[in-house]
Amino acid sequence: MGSASKQSSKSNKPSGKQAGLDRRARIAELRAEEQRRDRRNKLIAGGVAGALVIGAIATGTWIVVDANNKKNAKRAAAEAAANATIDGVKTFDNLTRNHVQTKVTYAQTPPVGGDHNPVWLDCMGHVYDQPVENERAVHSLEHGAVWVTYNAKATTDDIKALSAKVTATPYTLMSPYPDEEGTITLNAWGTQLVVDSATDPRVGTFFDKYVQGKQTQEPGASCTGPQ
Repeated sequence: MGSASKQSSKSNKPSGKQAGLDRRARIAELRAEEQRRDRRNKLIAGGVAGALVIGAIATGTWIVVDANNKKNAKRAAAEAAANATIDGVKTFDNLTRNHVQTKVTYAQTPPVGGDHNPVWLDCMGHVYDQPVENERAVHSLEHGAVWVTYNAKATTDDIKALSAKVTATPYTLMSPYPDEEGTITLNAWGTQLVVDSATDPRVGTFFDKYVQGKQTQEPGASCTGPQ
């Protein structure tokens, strides 16, 4: 009986050949599973990369469109300002533009054009606390600057508000002008507006229209100069 039991146990064991076949089948199965896993990972990675590329393209397109929209809006605002009608503005034509070393008698107070000194005033947002030479200020107007003047009727708040606006705006200058009739006078080449207060909304409109505006005789000319 012991002999029969040993024979039965021996017959249940797989042969060496069969074990080898089973092992190769298992290895092949594992390799196939690994290949399937690699394909899934590549598909996922490709999908993520595609989504990132699409997102980058969409973002880039949005940035370009947004920049163009802002540029167009800025251009439209500039055109609207250039064509704006401002109540009370006076204009003067046929103003001479000769460089002279002598004092000039001007038809307007403050002057808005005519013969002027060869050296302009610094008008890159410069606020002068004393009266300036007419002849040099007129040269700054020729370069497209807006010159803000005021007399003793201007309040401290007026002067403070106007100074802040001028300081923040290239191609502008400001100075006291005791002899002018109006409290505050805004001057550009051939153009003038008198207001009673810095809070007058026409002040901002005047800046928008006439700082380097269409009246400028020498567009793009320097406004940096001796004080």
